[in-house]
Amino acid sequence: MVPGARGGGALARAAGPGLLALLLTVCAPLRLQAEELGDGCGHLVTYQDSGTMTSKNYPGTYPNHTVCEKTITVPKGKRLILRLGDLDIESQTCASDYLLFTSSSDQYGPYCGSMTVPRELLLNTSEVTVRFESGSHISGRGFLLTYASSDHPDLITCLERASHYLKTEYSKFCPAGCRDVAGDISGNMVDGYRDTSLLCKAAIHAGIIADELGGQISVLQRKGISRYEGILANGVLSRDGSLSDKRFLFTSNGCSRSLSLDPDGQIRASSSWQSVNESGDQVHWSPGQARLQDQGPSWASGDSSSNHKPREWLEIDLGEKKKITGIRTTGSTQSNFNFYVKSFVMNFKNNNSKWKTYKGIVNNEEKVFQGNSNFRDPVQNNFIPPIVARYVRVVPQTWHQRIALKVELIGCQITQGNDSLVWRKTSQSSSVSSKKEDETITRPVPSEETSPGINITTVAIPLVLLVVLVFAGMGIFAAFRKKKKKGSPYGSAEAQKTDCWKQIKYPFARHQSAEFTISYDNEKEMTQKLDLITSDMAG
Repeated sequence: MVPGARGGGALARAAGPGLLALLLTVCAPLRLQAEELGDGCGHLVTYQDSGTMTSKNYPGTYPNHTVCEKTITVPKGKRLILRLGDLDIESQTCASDYLLFTSSSDQYGPYCGSMTVPRELLLNTSEVTVRFESGSHISGRGFLLTYASSDHPDLITCLERASHYLKTEYSKFCPAGCRDVAGDISGNMVDGYRDTSLLCKAAIHAGIIADELGGQISVLQRKGISRYEGILANGVLSRDGSLSDKRFLFTSNGCSRSLSLDPDGQIRASSSWQSVNESGDQVHWSPGQARLQDQGPSWASGDSSSNHKPREWLEIDLGEKKKITGIRTTGSTQSNFNFYVKSFVMNFKNNNSKWKTYKGIVNNEEKVFQGNSNFRDPVQNNFIPPIVARYVRVVPQTWHQRIALKVELIGCQITQGNDSLVWRKTSQSSSVSSKKEDETITRPVPSEETSPGINITTVAIPLVLLVVLVFAGMGIFAAFRKKKKKGSPYGSAEAQKTDCWKQIKYPFARHQSAEFTISYDNEKEMTQKLDLITSDMAG
């Protein structure tokens, strides 16, 4: 044994407890700091009256020694509905791992382990603090929570699937924030979705609701099909799916038809490209080739990828103001030209107005849409709220190699006939169901400045005219009677009596075809009336 080794060991043992205490003293503040940072929170999306919240890493294992604490609210005067889509916390005692809801007057929980947890909580308040805390553990997904105001008693979570419901038709409310929650969907908005698909995620994919808003969905359950074709739409990738017994579709407002484009005059661009093929012939990638349904190469910008202008654009003239609810895009569609646009923004305008940029409804900032990921497969993006305009521009922001686009606009006409307008009757209340939103009304457009007094005037004027005409008739009748006594050179008394009563009996006969006729004399007046009910959707 080396001299002094035993003594050195004794010294180390003597110093051991002090060293351990020092380490604990140093580490304790670090642990407290980690807990205070609230790094146990994961996915969180909130809107005015709904939202979604998860623990960190959900549906993976939540981290050790973390705290997530958030206060969620709905409009004052409303009650708060909480729905737990999933709760998987390892602890059985809730001592260090738990989920707790606290309001100004009540406490709900703590919840953990295998205890029975209510799927839904209807609180007597519009505000609650959510606290999730974790200690040392090995497994556990944590939690997924959705919430809404009491205006939406049919709230569901982001994890609900169509296979959970037996009815062939039903309506549910999806909260904001379901797009990025883990879970697959199969199918598309035309053929329908496999019944194993997540309902709210599929509704975002179909363009029925916006992820940042949530909303009401109406579902139709139908017999399944042999194959479901997937597509990227509204930031959600739908996968191809196999045969299933059932599928589901969404009811919509019907404004989802392809808007026809004339390549000869309706489409133009900031520039275009000319390439040379193997035979030495020039190939013109002109704006007229930007229609999605056409074969051959697409439109491509004239500059090379290294010298692109920051604002290249493709412009479409629809000929008149229309309601545009979405857009489908592809890249070059040519396998030997791997060109496509990865992201873009939308500009729009009407006659004699300036270009405006489409903005998000929540943050009022320029909205950047996710484009294509290859040259071939189409991608769809929906506009919620829709664009109401005659001219639109697709302005690429990022691209692969060279800007190349084919497009198809989706929407519908605003006017039907020359003197009527079709519009959606929407309520300001967030509780309005999709049935009310889908109600279509066709009638002449009233002025926004019309007051209730006009209704009284409309009734009063004919009544005054009627009284005046009656008195006038009585005067005429009296005059005729005087003439009868003196004798009349103009005809028999009976004939005069008949003619007189005809005038009294039918005082409005000459005017009935002209009363209450509404017409538009020129296009300018019609445009002004359209503008009265068309809000500036994108600010």
